[in-house]
Amino acid sequence: MKKYCLFLLSLVFVISQSFAQNDPAAKKVLDAVSAKVRSLKSIVTTFSIRQLTSKGKDNGTKTGQISVKGQKYLLRQGRMEVICDGAKTYNYDGNKTVTVAAAEEPGQTLTPQKILSGAYDKDFSYKLLPAQGNFHVIELRPLDARKNFQKVTVYVDKAKSLITKAVILDKSNNTLQVSFTKINTSANLADNLFVFNKGKYPKDVEILD
Repeated sequence: MKKYCLFLLSLVFVISQSFAQNDPAAKKVLDAVSAKVRSLKSIVTTFSIRQLTSKGKDNGTKTGQISVKGQKYLLRQGRMEVICDGAKTYNYDGNKTVTVAAAEEPGQTLTPQKILSGAYDKDFSYKLLPAQGNFHVIELRPLDARKNFQKVTVYVDKAKSLITKAVILDKSNNTLQVSFTKINTSANLADNLFVFNKGKYPKDVEILD
């Protein structure tokens, strides 16, 4: 569930830069989001992920915070923590294990550092749906049938040109509702925030490379 939530969070952050070109109206909205995000030095936001089964059962909500600066990011969700220094990611499971891996290469996976990458991947078809109040609504469907979700519906704040909500429908018709609140686009993030420090964790923590 932890890795799934992280994947979905990453998906929502970069969805504005991962689409196939077929709906000019939707492209105009997504281009504005992409340009806005690339112009920012940093983003700090809280998030919530609510999971609903295909029968409408609420399996609960998880919350966390993510901070992004260029190719670096820090995600905290409960005791879990993921740090990316731009070269490596350090995934702390909240107990006694830290897993170290190379930062993902651009275009291979959907990761937070793609927020400011300015790259466009042709992974989705998309269309603009009727607006809802102050939000543009865009439906995205993966071109690769092997993906484990059917579609993603994103909500773009018209005034801020930022994605504040996404609804992900998986192949079993389960739904994940991801919402972003308290979005701070002017935070002054120190570089050492994204440096892994083993001393912060339990003395018996195991580092797995």
